[in-house]
Amino acid sequence: MPAYIALLRAVNVGGTGKLPMTELTAMCQQAGFSKVKTFIASGNVVFESKLTEAKVKAALEAKLAAYAGKPVDVLVRTATEMAAVLAANPFPDKAPNSTVAIFIDQPPPANALEAATGQKDEKMRLGVREIYVHYGLGMADSRLKIPAAKNGTARNMNTIAKLAEMALKL
Repeated sequence: MPAYIALLRAVNVGGTGKLPMTELTAMCQQAGFSKVKTFIASGNVVFESKLTEAKVKAALEAKLAAYAGKPVDVLVRTATEMAAVLAANPFPDKAPNSTVAIFIDQPPPANALEAATGQKDEKMRLGVREIYVHYGLGMADSRLKIPAAKNGTARNMNTIAKLAEMALKL
């Protein structure tokens, strides 16, 4: 069975979207996913499912909407795709905790980086269905806005490495 990683958008971040990871695990199991494991309380879950990526996304989003009473976006990648995101990091010599991949559902438009605003020392590159950003002075004071990433969710390279490792070990 394929291994997947689901990344929930705006869960347990800045006091919004509180979701205990035990609840997330239960939702995944109720959706028929197996070998469910969560990683840190920010909406990362690894599991196996015989469903397609689109059906995994739809099933989990339906469970989350029923729980939260509002839509919760989910970005899904296979174990192989997550490992490829890590391997394709265009900033391998930069601090992994200051370098993120912003996961989006579709390939980013070719002009996605030109539309960004508020850029100071951040460096950006396009990925397959990701936008990579290295925050030179850190994320806290950044005013970077990338319209193409509006409905995406970011994970730093340390988290991506751990999720890829977890998924490949299922």
